[in-house]
Amino acid sequence: MSTTWANELSGLDALRAMRSLPEPPPSIGVLLGFQIDELEFGRVVFSLSTRPDFANPLGTVHGGICATLLDSVMACAVHSTLEPGAGYGTLELKVNYIRSVSTEGRRLIGTGSTIHVGRTTATAEGRVVDDAGKLVAHGSTTCVIHRAS
Repeated sequence: MSTTWANELSGLDALRAMRSLPEPPPSIGVLLGFQIDELEFGRVVFSLSTRPDFANPLGTVHGGICATLLDSVMACAVHSTLEPGAGYGTLELKVNYIRSVSTEGRRLIGTGSTIHVGRTTATAEGRVVDDAGKLVAHGSTTCVIHRAS
């Protein structure tokens, strides 16, 4: 693929193309071990397995891991709705933490869904649950949309 492939595809098609790459390019998702579980128009599901290097000083998963998972699924839910050539950026991110998580290989599943996608802004919501289905964190985002003139 050329370096401009993302501009040539809709957001949903670009996400699907990234999922099908044999070797994904460096990204925060690769660094944290994200798996892309579901991709739909306006909704995405990513997951990861916790590990010891995710620990905070108390020995549980650092809140930034859930915040990054939420930011990623909510923003990618917005991305999945965009036409070729359109981009976005996070304007605001709100995270509510519900419970701590062990660093010992627990599966965290993040789901992001759009609420509103307008001409210049979009909003989305997200949830992170553990492998037992218990809510770990939830949040919301507002994204700015950059469309070609």
